[in-house]
Amino acid sequence: MASTLVEYLTLMSVFGLAAVAPGPGFAMVVRQSVVHGRRAGIMTSLGVGAALLVHAAYTLAGLGFLVAHSLIAFSILKWVGAGYLVYVGIKTWRAPAPGEPPPESAEAPATRGLPDARSFGLGFLTNALNPKAVLFFLALFTTLVSATTPLAVQAGYAVSMAVLLVGWFTLVAFFFTGRAVRERLHRLGRWFNRVTGALLVGLGIRLAVQRAVG
Repeated sequence: MASTLVEYLTLMSVFGLAAVAPGPGFAMVVRQSVVHGRRAGIMTSLGVGAALLVHAAYTLAGLGFLVAHSLIAFSILKWVGAGYLVYVGIKTWRAPAPGEPPPESAEAPATRGLPDARSFGLGFLTNALNPKAVLFFLALFTTLVSATTPLAVQAGYAVSMAVLLVGWFTLVAFFFTGRAVRERLHRLGRWFNRVTGALLVGLGIRLAVQRAVG
């Protein structure tokens, strides 16, 4: 029991440090929160967390090793993920400034939020199509989790990691939808979209040059 607790705390500490590092998930949650509101940011966070469980599931099943060491599988996931980030980045760059209604609804009241399913899907795809997550989980569980740890316990680790990730991104969503912060970002107008769009495109390009292990 003591060894399992130490293993769990070590795993969560390392993962916690990685979770707070800015990446595609962070950029997407910030973008959704500022442009579409707190609810959209939270739903995007839930999508990112759900994708983490998918990565954990196939890693625990042994498929993570195959994906990480298969040039074809890794390349397919890499290019689809990179293409998705570039696509969202370009759409963000061209979108109306935060707080402005889209052109097609200029005569109607602006709807600030997105459907929950769409926000969830944006977060899910952002994380699910990231092959770096495959490498990260494989390295994390290989180095920090004992091979003798029961599969059910390892699954519990994964759920805890997903909860931690969702919790962190929910805090990010709350911060960036605070009145003072959001008003300052809205004053940037289209520059906010251009900066976040360029960031997403840059992350997509960075992902495209990611190399498989082995």
